[in-house]
Amino acid sequence: MTLQTPELITAESVASWSDEYDVVVVGFGIGGGCAAVEAAAAGARVLVLERAAVAGGTTAMAGGHFYLGGGTAVQRATGQDDSADEMYKYLMAVSRDPEPEKIRAYCDGSVAHLDWLESLGFEFERSYYPEKAVIQPGTEGLMYTGNEKVWPYREQAVPAPRGHKVPVPGDTQGAALVIDLLVKRAAALGAEIRYETGATNLVVDDADQVVGVNWKHFAETGAVKAGAVVLAAGGFVMNDEMVAEYVPQLAEKPYTLGSTYDDGLGIRMGASAGGATRHMDQAFITAPVYPPSRLLTGIIVNKDGDRFVTEDSYHSRTSGFVMDQPDAVAYLIVDEEHLERPKFPLAPFVDGWETVEEMETALGIPAGRLQATLERYNENAARGEDPDFHKAAEWLEPQEHGPWGAFDMTLGKALYAGFTIGGLRTSVDAEVLREDGSVVAGLYAAGACAANIAQDGKGYSSGTQLGEGSFFGRRAGRHAAARAAM
Repeated sequence: MTLQTPELITAESVASWSDEYDVVVVGFGIGGGCAAVEAAAAGARVLVLERAAVAGGTTAMAGGHFYLGGGTAVQRATGQDDSADEMYKYLMAVSRDPEPEKIRAYCDGSVAHLDWLESLGFEFERSYYPEKAVIQPGTEGLMYTGNEKVWPYREQAVPAPRGHKVPVPGDTQGAALVIDLLVKRAAALGAEIRYETGATNLVVDDADQVVGVNWKHFAETGAVKAGAVVLAAGGFVMNDEMVAEYVPQLAEKPYTLGSTYDDGLGIRMGASAGGATRHMDQAFITAPVYPPSRLLTGIIVNKDGDRFVTEDSYHSRTSGFVMDQPDAVAYLIVDEEHLERPKFPLAPFVDGWETVEEMETALGIPAGRLQATLERYNENAARGEDPDFHKAAEWLEPQEHGPWGAFDMTLGKALYAGFTIGGLRTSVDAEVLREDGSVVAGLYAAGACAANIAQDGKGYSSGTQLGEGSFFGRRAGRHAAARAAM
């Protein structure tokens, strides 16, 4: 694997240092903000370099789900049983190449982490939203945001809702509230934030330890000396070359979930110092067909008329399987009795047909294939069974009352959106690691710069990026402060 890496600067080549801090954090999104706050709370002198004119990055655009569990205050208040062990089983099950130590730490520390988030000055609403949706329509504090109730995971871990939403209505910008509170907390603790000032290169000493960062503020440049550096500059979804190389399916999307500065610079800086990367080929990509959830009683088929996924999956799991189909072509088929039109249709409605044969012809599906698939599904659904894909009973309803309608889930037809998941390899304390597992001394990574637990697009749950980004950002800040104090 190759990355276009920035030049690595040697300390001896630095003519003079503009400043010296214990911890320098690159980027003030959820990971960088939490790292800065925790490092400052530990007594470190902290500087944050933020390329944008304001803090937030992609976090400020997010709806505000934090994936947390194990018996949080919100779970307990709403009567939802959960434990760290069941959360651990679930996250291990949905991860393609799990890192048990990280997942264990995240699950064991999840309850306390929610309490810490609320200590910033807000409270997750003690309410539960029971419907299947992409995000709560109001300010409900808890809902299912993953595949916990989907086969086979429901048999591998006891399902529990873990999507904790910041109490801001709407599906975007809810997490901006948390960023605002982090900025205030960082300032109160004495951390300095320099806006419109981007890190450009890492500086290392003759022992290959990271000891500083080169920076640029418009035409002004300099180098700041640091006891430790935390990279939290986002993912790489805005870097066309990196997307084409690692996650080409995102190159065909019409909408990107990211900020202007998600160009992979933090990842490339980490690689310049010897940091390894993981899961660079993984992406979250989705075009939800629900709400309304009633549509999930239908069947999803490829261009051959075959089902390929259980329709009650979390939307990005379904979309991930669409990407695997021939030409990434897929359709949701629903009969008249179950058809509802979404308010915001991301998968466009194609048409309706009086017969399945007419529908097969119109969609270019081989004659008889969709008919056979639909008949098998209807026969099993009438018995409350789905031996092929194990759809949960609550979504099993025969689709036998024509006319039938089709929604187009094909890549390039449906409005897919996505972001990258891969990043720098890190330890449980967010230290950047080399390919051989050794630590790049003085260097940490958090948020979308790091590959932590959200590593498989099909296994992703909403809120994992904010949840693990904030959790491991805090660990990065604490560990970096301790290192700087040595």
